[in-house]
Amino acid sequence: MASKNTTTRRRFLSLSAAGVAAPYMITSGALGSNGRPGANSRINIAIIGTNGQGQYNLNELLKQPDTSIVGICELDPARRNQAIAAVNKAATQPEDAGRHDPKPYTDYREVLARKDVDAVLIATTPHWHCRMAVDAAEAGKDFYLEKPMSLYPAETLAIKRAAEKHQRITQIGTQIHATENYRRIVDVVRSGVLGKISLGRTFHVFNLGRQGIGRATDTKVPEGLDWDMWIGPAPMREFNPLLYKDSAHHPSFMAYSGGWTPGMAPHIVDIPFWALELDYPLYTYSSGGRYLIDDDGDAYDMHEVTWQFPGFTLTWCSSMINSYAYTLQGNQGCHRRRGIYLHGENGTLIGDYGVLQVEREACFLHKFDLKDVPVTTPRSPGHHREWLDGIRSRQQPSCHVGYHAKIDMALTLSLLSLRLGRSIQFDPKTERIVGDDEAARLAIPEYRSPWRFPTEYL
Repeated sequence: MASKNTTTRRRFLSLSAAGVAAPYMITSGALGSNGRPGANSRINIAIIGTNGQGQYNLNELLKQPDTSIVGICELDPARRNQAIAAVNKAATQPEDAGRHDPKPYTDYREVLARKDVDAVLIATTPHWHCRMAVDAAEAGKDFYLEKPMSLYPAETLAIKRAAEKHQRITQIGTQIHATENYRRIVDVVRSGVLGKISLGRTFHVFNLGRQGIGRATDTKVPEGLDWDMWIGPAPMREFNPLLYKDSAHHPSFMAYSGGWTPGMAPHIVDIPFWALELDYPLYTYSSGGRYLIDDDGDAYDMHEVTWQFPGFTLTWCSSMINSYAYTLQGNQGCHRRRGIYLHGENGTLIGDYGVLQVEREACFLHKFDLKDVPVTTPRSPGHHREWLDGIRSRQQPSCHVGYHAKIDMALTLSLLSLRLGRSIQFDPKTERIVGDDEAARLAIPEYRSPWRFPTEYL
């Protein structure tokens, strides 16, 4: 049962609405006097959010020999029990006897208050990401944060600056970043064989049809679920089982996900940002809207974005009303497609999670073989393993918050541009919106009381 560690309403309101009131130092037995875990120690981890992607992340951490799952924080009783059962099942192996002790929680702040928790993995609905990540940093916990990192430009900066101020080891959950194919694409781009690259096109498209995710008339909150806590800092609304269902349905509801652009673009635009070492975009312009789909959601079904960088333009297309896009994942049939096109003076690189090919321009006369491109990008031991190794070494993994903030800012600016219907200028040096007071004001979300946006990081 979860009642032992479940926060009562009075206790809930008595805790600081901003999160943990004061930072906690890591004092777990996993960490030595130098702040690093001992060679034979385990890293105590709590999971916050166990539906879908949270369950996947939990399973990945259970595979690691030096982790100890000491907390499961989940509002849904069935999901919470399922996650605890999975941990206890893993602990039945002789070599794992006594390794895990998953205490149940429904309030993440009680997890952060535990001094023996070294790190947390946050896999909640996106509208919670900023507040939880900042609270984790202030509590002295390293954190792994599922994508999207945030939904507003100010949230991007708050997470980044909180992680930097409190010197936390972080990783954003773009697991494709760790794959061999993605790192090989980076090798090819940085080898120079494409010549100067001036344009990149990225996309994620599929066809939901007019019915979209459908409709659900049942507004009864499931027994045992604290809907007020699930909503948290976002606007209050009636319970909807489609919104609540999973990460394939969240993107249809704007206030809780930001739509499919922050849902999928972190994976796909990662390549141009990484390979070309892009900074924040100078200008961001979006167009689109909800043109066709008629379901319980309210998010756009078409979103086109143009980002301007010095000497480079990057575009993004998110469509839920047509599944055709170039040639990736086949030409026939109605299914999801995603891809990356990087256009250089000598040729065009075409890629996605498992595709890498180069089409030569007429001026690209010399023979070219991908096998001739040297391996220069360090290969990954695994996305979760990188984070755990970083916790031990105190060296940031490859997709830490500081790196991913450039990508996240581009995406949150695109949502703001779509909302305003105009281009937004951003200064990478000052990390500020330029010449648009309304955009600067709307870049900061208004959290529902008693939750508070961490303005101290702005």
